Amino acid sequence: MGYQVNQTNASPTLDTLFQRIMARNRDAMALIDPVNKPRITGQPQMRLTYQQADRAISALASHFIEAGLPTHSVIAVQLPNTVEFMLTVLAAHRAGLVVALFPLLWRQAELVAALNRTSARAIVTTSKIDGVIYADLAMNAAAEAFSIRHVCGFGADLPEGMASLDQAIARPSNTVRSIVQDGRKAAIISFDVTSEGFRAVPRTHLSVIAGGLALSLESDVAPASAMMSTFAPSSFAGLASSLAIWLLSGGTLALHHPFDGDVLEQQIRECGCDTLVAPAQLALRLDELDLSARLPTLRNVIGLWRAPEQVASSPHWAARHASLTDAYLFGEAGLFGARRTADDGAPALVKPGLQGLPRGLPGSSISGEILLTPKGTLGLRGPMVAVAAYAPPPPASDSLIPPPPRDFVDTEYGARLDRSTGALSITAPPSGVMAVGGYRFLASDLQEWGRRLGQGALLTALPDRLSGHRLAGRAQDNARAREALLELGLNPLMVEAFRDRSNGA
Repeated sequence: MGYQVNQTNASPTLDTLFQRIMARNRDAMALIDPVNKPRITGQPQMRLTYQQADRAISALASHFIEAGLPTHSVIAVQLPNTVEFMLTVLAAHRAGLVVALFPLLWRQAELVAALNRTSARAIVTTSKIDGVIYADLAMNAAAEAFSIRHVCGFGADLPEGMASLDQAIARPSNTVRSIVQDGRKAAIISFDVTSEGFRAVPRTHLSVIAGGLALSLESDVAPASAMMSTFAPSSFAGLASSLAIWLLSGGTLALHHPFDGDVLEQQIRECGCDTLVAPAQLALRLDELDLSARLPTLRNVIGLWRAPEQVASSPHWAARHASLTDAYLFGEAGLFGARRTADDGAPALVKPGLQGLPRGLPGSSISGEILLTPKGTLGLRGPMVAVAAYAPPPPASDSLIPPPPRDFVDTEYGARLDRSTGALSITAPPSGVMAVGGYRFLASDLQEWGRRLGQGALLTALPDRLSGHRLAGRAQDNARAREALLELGLNPLMVEAFRDRSNGA
């Protein structure tokens, strides 16, 4: 239902990988929702086999086709870390669409900017997440984006004009269209902020798969692995470390919407998970709390570092029954993984040059290349790196001579070589770019938002060990400052910088 596949001499897509697993073992468990999903979204928890997931994917793909979305058009997705996210991405690909990944923190101003940048034709969201009415956010953004033709969502109490995807799954149709499953075609669009501003970063299926391979081979994820992913999938790294690794292993993907420590441990024990994908600081915290005794089924932990300059100074990994792979994330530019040594749990030395999978093994596959640029920054190249999206702007001159081509992406992270070991040391984040968790923005934008609050107001970013930066604000009337930022369509991180601290300290 929903598609007809033409795979003549085509390279695999994410949906192709899913269908190959389903053909071999359709009754195996595929996707498991967070156990506290009823609290998060108001919807019941789902546990789907590959066959059940395939039916839901085909039903959603048919819905997108019947909604009049042309092949290769862009569909924006703003969903929590639940089964619906994975089903929607695979359904969009099955219908021949490109998925734009929207972070949950985004509000109207950022949603509209991204919709207009990508000329998205549809939005997929859910009714509410943790009490926030995301359906209204999507409808308001759609009203300002001229390209949007279809708004749909999961959950109850959807506003008028929003199509129900729960009903689409419950009443599947037989609408089909011929789709060429070619991994060289665009699969996703994610969004980054560099010193030159906001960027849309498109990637092919092969690029996403390459990101998943870089992590799964380095960390030695076993076939048919039982995975637990706690990292938001609304970025290249998030999708590569969850959807891509799951499809490459052919096992089970359990999801945890961040964050509840007790619920996470309950899920890992109930599902018998052997692999955990989580923010690195969370993984190290679990290690401090005696990971070996609390979660004995774990064998692999993949810790994702949004602030890779912090890896070298991080605590050593103590658990011996489970290995830790540090995943260095460089915004949306790319990533690489380095498995910690078994002897002392110290971060592995990373040297510039071609990166083998697994690292240091002679004759291993090459995932890409790390280089030190003449500017003293870290550069990446390889199959996962979207070079065109980061191409520098043309020089401001009348010269008819084109600038020399560049086959790598400058991540803008400061780096240097250690003379004694030859290892690469990441020294600083990109200049002029702030990061609060996974949310990146320009320092100049922060100043502009502060100016709009009027005289005497201050909005600043302070260094933070866990999230890179944290926001702090001061105004004569914090409540009015919060209202002003909400009217600008800014996200909760900005608004809560002016939270009431009268009950603190």
